[in-house]
Amino acid sequence: MEIELVEGDITVQRVDVIVNAANSSLLGGGGVDGAIHRKGGPEILAETRMLRASKYGRGLPTGQAVATTAGRLPARWVVHTVGPVFSTDEDRSELLRACYANSLRVADELGAESIAFPLISAGIYRWPVDDAVRRALTVLRAAEPEHLRTATLVLFGADTAAAARRVAAEDS
Repeated sequence: MEIELVEGDITVQRVDVIVNAANSSLLGGGGVDGAIHRKGGPEILAETRMLRASKYGRGLPTGQAVATTAGRLPARWVVHTVGPVFSTDEDRSELLRACYANSLRVADELGAESIAFPLISAGIYRWPVDDAVRRALTVLRAAEPEHLRTATLVLFGADTAAAARRVAAEDS
């Protein structure tokens, strides 16, 4: 699977799957989650409400992933995953890696050939950018999906993109 790093807005990526760094409620929020719900329209919210009413009454657990329509986004599907909040007292890196691995699994089960990820947990959940990039690339580089051919890590802002490119070059 080819891995690309791009600076930009995940909501405009022309891929089969856009990954949403969701909150556990699945009902929208701030950051990437809010942007995806706003631009994707009411279809996404309708499906996430159905998921809450049926399977995820207590919310989507951290590290898990589930798919919905992409609504008005240029993608076919949105895969929602809940990243961990960074902690200096507890190692939650396995949960962060699980977000990427489970999102890849769900997308591959859908038959998707391309997927775009935000840098999960690196925003409001305060995960250090360099480490978040390392965790993402570790999972993406090890993945051997059946259908997925391209994974794009969409980085918001020039500083984040520069840090990601530096980390990717160091770890290649």
